[in-house]
Amino acid sequence: MADLTERERHGSDELLHAALAGGKLPRWAVPALGVGAVLLAFLLNVTTSVDGVAGTLVVAVLIFVGAQTGWSFRVEGRRHAVDRLATTGVYATFLIALAPLVAVLATVIVKGAQVISSTFLLTSMRNVSSVAEGGGVYHALIGTLEQVGIAALIGIPLGILTAIYLVEYAPSARSRRLGHAISFFVDVMTGVPSVVVGLFVYTAFVLTLGMQRSGFAGSIALTILMLPVVVRSTEEMLRIVPRDLREASYALGIPKWRTILSVVLPTATAGIITGAMLAVARVAGETAPLLLTTFLSQSINNDPFSGPQASLPIFIWDQFTRGTDASVNRAWGGALVLIVLVMLLYLTAKIISRFTGVKKF
Repeated sequence: MADLTERERHGSDELLHAALAGGKLPRWAVPALGVGAVLLAFLLNVTTSVDGVAGTLVVAVLIFVGAQTGWSFRVEGRRHAVDRLATTGVYATFLIALAPLVAVLATVIVKGAQVISSTFLLTSMRNVSSVAEGGGVYHALIGTLEQVGIAALIGIPLGILTAIYLVEYAPSARSRRLGHAISFFVDVMTGVPSVVVGLFVYTAFVLTLGMQRSGFAGSIALTILMLPVVVRSTEEMLRIVPRDLREASYALGIPKWRTILSVVLPTATAGIITGAMLAVARVAGETAPLLLTTFLSQSINNDPFSGPQASLPIFIWDQFTRGTDASVNRAWGGALVLIVLVMLLYLTAKIISRFTGVKKF
């Protein structure tokens, strides 16, 4: 009798679990719906006004979401259907946001790879006609490396020092007003358009102070654009360093400046370097301020302090606006070189941060 009661109890538990769990879509449902949505979207692309890769992708996602939600609502019930809808919506928005990036990268790689060669990388555009094949990006590559390098040498240390002041010293009673003022101007600089920065540098340094339109003038503009990114990213990294680490250092009698150098900065090194590289990537592709400050040169100029100097963004803009097949191809090649350069800088920063951060034992 006891065994029968146990069996009945076990059976009732299974029925209750089945009732709570409800039905479930088969494993092949999601892949089948995905394939069907893509095929139907492609059919609509051929037979209706739905056009382009992006439009077809959006239609396919909408069809998939609607079909899966309806099927899940019928089989699994409202609660599971809503859960699937929310989960699918997250993944769908991610794919829709990722699609333009993948499309741009694929286009640049496919078209730029047709131009990339040793000749393209090691020659300039001096005495090369816009309709003729040949020429290269060497003069622009040298200019970008020098201009961005100078901007980084000025902007990154200045931004880190500003962030240290805002986090470590500004909260004190005497410096609070100054800290608020600096923070306000950093926020203002974040929203200033790059062309306005270029106009400011051109007016203040070139026209007023008599500075030549050179790579260094462009570096000043890039420094102004880089500063708020470095300050804000470094400030956030310093704020997440545990307060206990600072207090433990103070308890040992270590002064504040030494605590910052030996405890706070090493703890936040990885985040600071990542933020600095984001700032470099942000200014490496700027065109408007460089057009106003460095002008346009088709020759190699290794001196950033004298005379016009080319850069990769200006090279891309110049070749594209010329409109010939040869110049447009060179513009695609320059775009690929710029993307690879930024990626190499970012990977280098990751490697540096990996080996310079605080070691975990």
